[in-house]
Amino acid sequence: MGNSQGQQRSQIHPGLEVDIVLKKDQATGSLTRGIVQDILTNSATHPHGIKVRLKDGQVGRVQAIIRP
Repeated sequence: MGNSQGQQRSQIHPGLEVDIVLKKDQATGSLTRGIVQDILTNSATHPHGIKVRLKDGQVGRVQAIIRP
């Protein structure tokens, strides 16, 4: 785990429970928990976290993986 959690696309897949930071919450760092529906980042890694869409439609960057 560690500080690279959520920055590698290979670690993220649909159905994974994650904490994301929404664009509107980037200033505060407030996290939103949900289940990954789609992976939106095309590159293998991203320094701010892989961008995903949750099953409820919210979009943000993965900050932590809760459980597979």
